[in-house]
Amino acid sequence: MRKTAQRAAARRNPAPAPAPLSVVILAAGEGKRMKSSLPKALQPLAGRPLLKHVIDTARSLEPAAIHVVYGHGGERVRAALDGEPVTWTLQAERRGTGHALLQAMPHIPDGHTVLVLYGDVPLLRRATLLELLAGAAGAAVGLLTMRSDDPAGYGRVVRARGGRVRRIVEEQDASRAELAIRECNTGVLSAPARLLRRWLSLVKPDNSQGEYYLTDVIQLAVRERVPVQPVVAARNIEVRGVNDKSQLSELEAAWRASRAHELMLAGVTLADPARVDVRGSVTHGADVFLDVNVVLEGRVVLGDGVRVGPGCVIRNSEIGAGTEVFAHCVIDQAVIGPEWNIGPFARFRPSSTLSKGVHIGNFVEVKNSRLGEGSKANHLAYLGDAQLGARVNIGAGTIVANYDGANKHRTTIEDDVHTGSNSVLVAPIVVGAGATIGAGSTVTRAVPAGRLTVARARQHTVEGWQRPVKQKK
Repeated sequence: MRKTAQRAAARRNPAPAPAPLSVVILAAGEGKRMKSSLPKALQPLAGRPLLKHVIDTARSLEPAAIHVVYGHGGERVRAALDGEPVTWTLQAERRGTGHALLQAMPHIPDGHTVLVLYGDVPLLRRATLLELLAGAAGAAVGLLTMRSDDPAGYGRVVRARGGRVRRIVEEQDASRAELAIRECNTGVLSAPARLLRRWLSLVKPDNSQGEYYLTDVIQLAVRERVPVQPVVAARNIEVRGVNDKSQLSELEAAWRASRAHELMLAGVTLADPARVDVRGSVTHGADVFLDVNVVLEGRVVLGDGVRVGPGCVIRNSEIGAGTEVFAHCVIDQAVIGPEWNIGPFARFRPSSTLSKGVHIGNFVEVKNSRLGEGSKANHLAYLGDAQLGARVNIGAGTIVANYDGANKHRTTIEDDVHTGSNSVLVAPIVVGAGATIGAGSTVTRAVPAGRLTVARARQHTVEGWQRPVKQKK
């Protein structure tokens, strides 16, 4: 009866809908310790700018708006991330984190919840942020903290005896007793926009840096008896910021280990989890094997039983079931059918599509071409802007000369064609079905179907010729 009454009461008094969410990403830092001409927000992690990682995490929360406060290198940052669905706000004068957030507040309605993130904290997980927002629902403030045995450089979270958060003290302003505290502020917090706006107006630069600290709003919230709900991060690495190239490499290693762990849990066999780089999204079937030093970039799809050899780079490509990619191949924006053998040392440039049972061997380059079922190019060949039918055999050293110095031209090679070694097919031409091109030929006109075509100079030996000899000095 009690549960029935509770359900009835819930229907009469439903829980209020959560307030709309506005995310503010503070990304105005210069990053002097990076010692780079590239703005800190654009330093790459797993092939994407640091700020891009944070924007992607923010988008996963489905907020009403994302605001990015930028400063140093601003126009470069905006240009690099021009397509992102964010509102850009300039912090022309750097006067602290509180001042930075204040620049975005005029664009945020009072009825929103504000979540503050940082452009140099790229590994923060969606699950952690959802926990933070859930604990701070209503009029509460959510504060993300971490515990560290080496808290140097971080503000300390000062709690009362009962465990309630009292305030945050920055390291340079902390007493000896406060420096001994091991719970640290990550800077990430959430609060009602209405309250946050008022608290920010009360923050004063009364500190050793002469800056407006965002952390001061915690003490103001406590003073007004607004609940502060701390959430301790499960893993310190996800709240770690980046200030120099050494720290960037640590986060890169953490990202690499995390993605490798996910692949293995999903059934992918990795020869060495420490030597696989995933810099995008990977969709895969069963019994996939990745050897050492494989790099997967962008959107990669691997079918059942795909095997990728050492040192391969696969970018925005699909590889069909049962295909084996041998060592040191580069596959870029290609669609590869099932049951292939590729490489070693093969390269696929954008817009290449290969059907079932194709063989591409060592030192073969394919660009913007389609190869029909069972076709082969096993040695030292270049196929550019070509359409190959089924069962075509491309001899060693054959190239399709597709570029005349100004324009690209297409070549059509029909079914069952064989080209001899060291042939040149000068586009645009059509090679008819079943044709054979003799070794060493340079073909400039259409080749008839089912015939042997030879296009080479007659061999001639010059009698009495002697090779020049260098004069001794």
